[in-house]
Amino acid sequence: MFQEVLHLLNLEQLPYAVSGAFALKHHTGISRNTKDLDVFLPAEFVPCALQALKGAGFETQVCDPVWLAKAHRGEYFVDLITGMSNAVITVDNSWIERASKEMVLDVPSRVLGAEELIASKLFVTFRERFDGADIVHVIHGTHGKLDWDRVLTLVGEHWLVLLWALVLFQYVYPAHSHYVPKRVWNDLLERLQQELRTPNPRAHFRGSLIDENMFAIDVREWGMANLIEDQRARREFRIPEDDKDETSAA
Repeated sequence: MFQEVLHLLNLEQLPYAVSGAFALKHHTGISRNTKDLDVFLPAEFVPCALQALKGAGFETQVCDPVWLAKAHRGEYFVDLITGMSNAVITVDNSWIERASKEMVLDVPSRVLGAEELIASKLFVTFRERFDGADIVHVIHGTHGKLDWDRVLTLVGEHWLVLLWALVLFQYVYPAHSHYVPKRVWNDLLERLQQELRTPNPRAHFRGSLIDENMFAIDVREWGMANLIEDQRARREFRIPEDDKDETSAA
């Protein structure tokens, strides 16, 4: 089933990169059995992908126009992912251009780059799922040989979440601190020191970007800003919602 999906995407000449368990194995050597195939692609190409998959007999659904569509056959799924659910990080053509050309299940494909894989996991910080271990495994598995400027660009104003992940890496792998360049540590720690020296009393509460359920009380009962709602509303590139009516519910 996964091979057929990849062949279909190739036939349609769609720009995509395989992520999930396949990308994690590529960058770390960690193998996981999976019933889903994670495919990253820019939002504007999802309708064509869904049309091709539906034509091949898959059940399809736009689950969330901000970031996710699905196709399935039996118990196996393909997730078409265009960004993070909180809309902070968005997949664009550069993600695909930077992906490495690899054979995935004997099909010519592209595998998501380590930098983009890290960025895609930074906000998976929920009560029921936390991808921090995957992030530190990617840093360890690549021996820190990453384009750190690219990582910093991808996280942008949310650099504190990256620093959080790097502190976790340092705790887990204290003998390998050199995998993170000193200039990256110095940059992020200086930013933190600057925030601590001159705190902004008007800075918004950001808990909902981490997990809107765990921090729901802050928004609903304590009157704090609901940044995830604002962020999702501002998402410029969305999966066309018309496809939700044209495809079958998974």
